[in-house]
Amino acid sequence: QVQQVESGGGSVQAGGSLRLSCVITSEVQSTYCMGWFRQAPGKEREGVAAMDKDGKSTYADSVKGRFTISRDNAKTNLDLQMSSLIPEDAGMYYCAASTTHAICRLSAQRYNYWGPGTQVTVSS
Repeated sequence: QVQQVESGGGSVQAGGSLRLSCVITSEVQSTYCMGWFRQAPGKEREGVAAMDKDGKSTYADSVKGRFTISRDNAKTNLDLQMSSLIPEDAGMYYCAASTTHAICRLSAQRYNYWGPGTQVTVSS
C-alpha cells in the first residue's frame, strides 16, 4: 500500500516561490516512480516532474529551469521547489506514485497512487 499527503501550497505573486512537500508512507521497495502533477480548472491533469528510484528526474518543458524535484535518502519525502512562478503554474498539485512502471514519464495513467492535492494560486 502506498499513501501520500501533500502540503506547502498557497498563494503567491508572480515571480515568487513555493515549496511543496509530499510525505510518503509506503512499501518503498515497490515504488518505482514518484512525481508531481497539476490540474487547472477545465484542463487535463499534466505531469510536472518525476523521479525514479535511482534519483533520475524528468521535467515538463514548461517548468524546466524553474522547478526542482527532490527526495530524501529515506525516500519518505518528495519535494517540489517552485521558483519564478507564473499565473499559468496555478492549479491543484498532486503527488503521485507508481508501483507498476519503472520508467518515469509524465503520464498520469502510469501512476496508480495519488494524494488528495494541495492548491497553488499565482497572482499576476
